[in-house]
Amino acid sequence: MTLFDKTEPSQTETLSFELELQYAPEKVWRALTEPALLAEWLLPVVDLELAEGAAFRFQAKPLPAWDGVVNCRVLEIEAHRKLSYAWVVGDMDTVVTFTLAPTATGTRLSLVHSGFKPDQKQNFGGARYGWNMMGGKLLDLLARTA
Repeated sequence: MTLFDKTEPSQTETLSFELELQYAPEKVWRALTEPALLAEWLLPVVDLELAEGAAFRFQAKPLPAWDGVVNCRVLEIEAHRKLSYAWVVGDMDTVVTFTLAPTATGTRLSLVHSGFKPDQKQNFGGARYGWNMMGGKLLDLLARTA
C-alpha cells in the first residue's frame, strides 16, 4: 500500500493523491470521520458533525507562522463514498475531497485538495508535503486498527 501523488508536474491549483488499500470502505471511512482516529493521522478535530453545511475545525499546536487552526465546513457527504469540506487556513480557502471506491481487494481512496491560487505556491508545496506525510500516518493507522 502506497500513497501515489497523481498531481501533474505543471499543476499549481490542485493536488491529487491515490491509495490502493486492502481495507473495506467502512474501515477507511471511519479513519476519515471519527475524531479519535483523525487525531492520530491528520489533526485533532473539534465539533465535527457529519452533515452538509456543518462547521468544524482542526486544532493543531501553533507554529511560528500558523496559529494551528484549520476552519472547515462540510460541503458534501455520502457515507462510505465521499467526503468534501472547505479547508481554510488564514486567507487560503481551499477544498479537500476524499472519494472511496470499493475494489476487489479493498478500497481505492482518492484525495484531491483544490483551489490554490497562483500566489499560493508555498502553500501548495506545504500541502503536498503534508498530505504525503499524513498519508503515511493513515496507512499506519489502518494497519493497526480493527
